[in-house]
Amino acid sequence: MEIFSLLNIYGISILTIMMILYSMERKSIIFTLLFGFSCVGTSLYGFLAGTWPFGIIEGIWSLIAFRKYYQLKFK
Repeated sequence: MEIFSLLNIYGISILTIMMILYSMERKSIIFTLLFGFSCVGTSLYGFLAGTWPFGIIEGIWSLIAFRKYYQLKFK
């Protein structure tokens, strides 16, 4: 297994972005929306890496984040 494959670089990058956005959610609801999109990206990474349970869970987290954004934006 190559440590610095494109897939691994993508995974490290999207997971780092996801964690940063999660930590910033309290600052603005836009970070909640961006966190949802980053969860879609980590879900994609999970499926591409062959870890489908990770892909499914991250897909669910993206739906939770989008729902949270919708509730914050339109309530």
